[in-house]
Amino acid sequence: MSDPDDSSSGDRLKEGERLQKVLARCGFGSRRVCEDLIEDERVRVNGHIAILGARVDTAADVVTVDGTEIGISPDFVYYLLNKPAGVVTTATDTHDRPTVLQLVPTEPRVHPVGRLDMDTEGLLLLTNDGSLTHRITHPSFGVEKEYLAQVSGTPGRGAIRRLRDGVELDDGITAPARVASPSPGLLRLVIHEGRNRQVRRMCDAVGHPVQRLVRTRIASLSDSTLAPGKWRELTTAEVRQLERDVGSGSPRA
Repeated sequence: MSDPDDSSSGDRLKEGERLQKVLARCGFGSRRVCEDLIEDERVRVNGHIAILGARVDTAADVVTVDGTEIGISPDFVYYLLNKPAGVVTTATDTHDRPTVLQLVPTEPRVHPVGRLDMDTEGLLLLTNDGSLTHRITHPSFGVEKEYLAQVSGTPGRGAIRRLRDGVELDDGITAPARVASPSPGLLRLVIHEGRNRQVRRMCDAVGHPVQRLVRTRIASLSDSTLAPGKWRELTTAEVRQLERDVGSGSPRA
């Protein structure tokens, strides 16, 4: 049963779009399936248990399903870019170098989620969804990023163990990482921090400088078919999965 106080979530929201229609548009299933979600009390609007027939303001209201906030604004866009080397992850550049924003549509305006240094290649998410950006980039949420690093020499067991356990850098020891060597001179690293040039500095610290670095995954997002310099929009299913990956908006303890 719904708490009587929670009925305000329906009474207050006289304007806007019907909640079940919004949920269906966001990829949660048919209108009937979305009505079932509401009736099962799995949906909240601004912290209140939603009721069937509630209306939401897609520009202002916070909607969660099973505790995970969803981006309901129809103006949100999500681009996955395969950044080539030589492109900087900034809006503008004082040295007139190409930027990632020049590789995606100019409207609506988006921002890169995190950074890849100029020489690093691979997957970069760009969006105008500020809440999702915060949850992906803030280290307390522990979102995984996976890299392939071609390094000098062949890292031995000791070097790989150090990378796994944590490496002392000038800004402190790194968190434990998942590290494997699929072939000589190649490392696959999974980290959840976002320090500046972190993978390069970790490899430098164990005596195997990076020659080429490619990011291959952000949380659950990967796409081995996306050519360098090309972008695509995330599917609704990918956005929903990414929301589940990064959680409801509360940092990990």
